[in-house]
Amino acid sequence: MILVAIGANLPRQGGGTPLETCRWAVGRIAAIPGLRVTAVSDWYESAPVPPSGQPPYVNGVARVEGAIGPAALLAALQAIEAEAGRRRTVANAARPLDLDIVAMGACVRDAPDPVLPHPRALQRAFVLLPLRDVAPDWRDPRTGQGVGA
Repeated sequence: MILVAIGANLPRQGGGTPLETCRWAVGRIAAIPGLRVTAVSDWYESAPVPPSGQPPYVNGVARVEGAIGPAALLAALQAIEAEAGRRRTVANAARPLDLDIVAMGACVRDAPDPVLPHPRALQRAFVLLPLRDVAPDWRDPRTGQGVGA
């Protein structure tokens, strides 16, 4: 099971609300060869972390099945972000799309990118709430910590 966090707080290149961008991203993830989206969480609104003057984010998580390596998945997700108009500038900047690999099965790795499981996923309510929707029994393979109830 592959878990991908999806977030946006700006319109994507070509227009659309952040919610529309997140839904669009699910379709783009489903189009990655060899993958299929098996569940999508509800969509949640959250304040930017750390707090700033940015608009709120729309966040969700997609559960995906299939065979792909971590580096290939990261490259595919970054291509989708770029297609949406994301430009990497400063850390925590507002963005039209943010796709993060939360976990890829029991894979644990510190390098190279992506680090798996995502090192801050269980510290972020904007990941935990939608993660509970699609994988309520998931446990971090590094720490054994669950998503809670």
